[in-house]
Amino acid sequence: MKIKRGTLAYEIYKSEIIYERHRHRYEFNPEFRNEFEKNGFIVSGEYLDSDIAEIMEIKEHKFFIGVQFHPEFKSKALNPSPIFVELIKKCLE
Repeated sequence: MKIKRGTLAYEIYKSEIIYERHRHRYEFNPEFRNEFEKNGFIVSGEYLDSDIAEIMEIKEHKFFIGVQFHPEFKSKALNPSPIFVELIKKCLE
């Protein structure tokens, strides 16, 4: 998926392109995207070949991020997903 620079997701993954495991049964309805963005949400990650929202966050919040993918599937005990590492860091602050 592609990640926008200047977002929390980019800060976490340090890359514009990441690969995560998916199992989509639901997706964010793009009809509501403008309304969400007007109210402080940002779509910070999208599926590579489309505008399907994969990561959303509230820019003004310390750590408010939601993902459509499953970071737990790629996490290992000695190599956890970057999003989990960042969550723990924010909890400890």
